[in-house]
Amino acid sequence: MPQISVNDLKNGVTLELENGLFQVIEFQHVKPGKGGAFVRTKIRNARTGAVIEKTFNAGIKVEQAIVDRQDMQYLYADGDDYVFMNTTTYDQMNVERTALGDAADYLVEQMIAQVAMYQGEIIGVEIAASVELTVTMTEPGLQGDRSSGGTKPATLETGKEVKVPLFVNIDDRIKVDTRTGEYMARA
Repeated sequence: MPQISVNDLKNGVTLELENGLFQVIEFQHVKPGKGGAFVRTKIRNARTGAVIEKTFNAGIKVEQAIVDRQDMQYLYADGDDYVFMNTTTYDQMNVERTALGDAADYLVEQMIAQVAMYQGEIIGVEIAASVELTVTMTEPGLQGDRSSGGTKPATLETGKEVKVPLFVNIDDRIKVDTRTGEYMARA
């Protein structure tokens, strides 16, 4: 397995540490006036999703995990599993809900997602930063109602509930930020 110096860490790099497989979310090189330099990181456990902070001494080497990322098409939900199809080989595979994380709230049939695999095990699914979804249920917006800050709850076709402006109606297509779960614009 290849090694990488902690001085060369970047966001998104996957590391194999003594207690599991971790993806770098954030890193910061620190050179205090006294003592040696170090690298402070926030890393996410690829299997559980837990985020921890870890500090490495500058210059040490860590194991870099080689993660295979493939574009796959989401087909349908099968119980607690989600079925994806490789767009080049047409092979189908089941992905557990835990591997999807928050991406499950935004998946619609025929959507392309990037499935990350490590040694044949699915460790994550990444989708676009924003998706267009249809509003399936929302209250009609009353023009004079400003007590709710100009927003109202709306249920999307995936079952996810988001806050939308008062002018959004049922069957409208809206753009939603998948990182924050917030309404962006009408599609």
